[in-house]
Amino acid sequence: MKNALRAALFLLVLTGPARAFQPFVVRDIRVEGIQRIEAGTVFSYLPVKVGDTMTDEKAAGAIRSLFATGFFRDVRLEVQGNVLIVTLEERPAIASIDFVGMKEFEKDKVKQGLRDVGFQEGRIFDRALLDQAEQELKRQYLTRGLYGVEVTTTVTPLDRNRVAINFNLNEGEVAKIRRINIVGNRAFSEEELLRVLQLRTPGWFTWFSKNDQYSRQKLQADLESMRSHYLNAGYLEFNIDSTQVSITPDRRDIYITINISEGEKFEVGDVKLGGDLLVPEAELRSLITIKSGETFSRERLTDSTKAITDRLGRDGYAFANVNANPDIDKEKRKVSFTFLIDPGRRVYVRRINVVGNARTRDEVVRREMRQLEGSFFDSQKLQLSKQRIDKTGYFSEVEVETPAVPGTTDQVDVTVRIKEKPTGAVLLGIGFSNVDKFIVQASVQQSNFFGTGNTVGLQVASGSVNKVASFSFTDPYYTVDGVSRGFDVYRRDVNAATLGIGNYRTSTVGGAVRFGVPYTEYDTLFFGLGTEQVKLFLAPDSPQRYLIFQNEFGANYITLVTTAGWVRDSRDSFIWPTRGHLERASLELATPPGDLEYWKYSYTHQYFHPYSRNLTFVLSGELDAGEGYGGKPLPFFKNYYSGGIGSVRGYRTASLGPRDLDGSFLGGNRKVNGSAEL
Repeated sequence: MKNALRAALFLLVLTGPARAFQPFVVRDIRVEGIQRIEAGTVFSYLPVKVGDTMTDEKAAGAIRSLFATGFFRDVRLEVQGNVLIVTLEERPAIASIDFVGMKEFEKDKVKQGLRDVGFQEGRIFDRALLDQAEQELKRQYLTRGLYGVEVTTTVTPLDRNRVAINFNLNEGEVAKIRRINIVGNRAFSEEELLRVLQLRTPGWFTWFSKNDQYSRQKLQADLESMRSHYLNAGYLEFNIDSTQVSITPDRRDIYITINISEGEKFEVGDVKLGGDLLVPEAELRSLITIKSGETFSRERLTDSTKAITDRLGRDGYAFANVNANPDIDKEKRKVSFTFLIDPGRRVYVRRINVVGNARTRDEVVRREMRQLEGSFFDSQKLQLSKQRIDKTGYFSEVEVETPAVPGTTDQVDVTVRIKEKPTGAVLLGIGFSNVDKFIVQASVQQSNFFGTGNTVGLQVASGSVNKVASFSFTDPYYTVDGVSRGFDVYRRDVNAATLGIGNYRTSTVGGAVRFGVPYTEYDTLFFGLGTEQVKLFLAPDSPQRYLIFQNEFGANYITLVTTAGWVRDSRDSFIWPTRGHLERASLELATPPGDLEYWKYSYTHQYFHPYSRNLTFVLSGELDAGEGYGGKPLPFFKNYYSGGIGSVRGYRTASLGPRDLDGSFLGGNRKVNGSAEL
């Protein structure tokens, strides 16, 4: 206030009689009092230069201009001879910002939020901005239901005209929702409507979900969920009249009241098509899921509009516009719709740009694109391209944008914006598992080797059951058509006695080459050829059938193994699938001139279906079978086992199936396994 009064009095003097300030020609300008700000910065804001005639108006303008920068708390102009002296007192700079007592948020994220209101380290300290920062802090806590938060601020002067800002916080307790009242509902019970909402009163699982903590964002989302619930049930005129949120004086309990008007239930009348029908009308009508005579549903109406838009997008109409115009008959409680179609101009893709790949080569992304440069825009191919890029597993985020080319009406660019994730893993350590007990292992796995998309793996592990050393290499694009090729070299020693699977050990050394041939966007055929040497070690107390097998066929076998398989992968994501199928069928055939002759068949199927926004239903099934041929049995060490993690939880590893008289697990040549999980 004192500074403002001084400036006002000075301006009053400058605007007084001419004799109080005689005009003069400025011979020099001297700036005094600055510590951090450069003199050049001051000169850039001064409306007076050397050689100008100084007047009352220019002096007033100079003071206003310097005050307007916000850099100074005091500005004075003095004259000595023909020298203009500008004396300044700088505002302090913010040297540091710290938070004491903050537990609910990460400090760095809060600082980012304060930057949005212009309050950050290095900026000029402004008391008004400090007040805004306090309000922003409180607002952040209110979104978490912490209505009792107290914020006090300490400003500590430092040397070189700087200050340190400390926000001292008493977060208080989280306010819990004690009651949600819904007023005006007739068609649905309050209990049914409450199940639609995300917000809850305290219950068994709210300690984990925190849905009993009020936030404005959650309430708005819940109101929209309730609106969708009614609109999808035919209540076209549904309205949320008001919401009241009250909090107890101790700021611990919250009560919510939602007042609604349901209106009448509407049926669908006529459904018509209008506009420019570039696609046959019969095909367009097959895309419309909202039917005459049915109860109105906003969801089906939206799905129908999107389906028509996507269909036009497949033919190159990237900016098609489909509007469902309603015609409401309140007396009959019917609503008719006319889908007006404006396809716009047909566009083609000028250029495809890949953004965000620091390590991955462009070609690794481009070879997954089904939309080509120079061809007509195809929304279906773009969606498929996005899924294929995502299923490589090299990226944590994949976004596809289609900006229009400036200056044209029939061209778009495709920008594939990716965020790379670490695709390599180096593991050195000692562990413990129910199967191998203590494990010493070292492994290197790189699924995007040097950005080429190739996969390289090296593993050495030693446990009480398995001792493994292996090397693998896979090139997913051995040919430009997407034929993959891979190599495997391995040694594996198995001590089955540790698991109670008889009393035997095997030592296997082998290698294989494999190829994968895609024949549709979702289907791939696999072929492989390998050989391995198996050494069998039995003990006198091994099961009798094992001893008989060794006596007849020996203890050292060289096998020639041919593999063939088929995979169909229609999942929407490689990492976090929410819908689609993963099917795999494979055949392993040991043939002459190898010492063993047998076949093994395996089929697995996983089905993914979104149960809710955060939950996915997964149904899995597995079918395995094997037999020997040519007068030779299936080797017992090739049997199937079930039980344990990855099979049937709750049972000991390999404990399900037949046993011998001593209780050893023998396994079998058939296995069926299924599971359902959420």
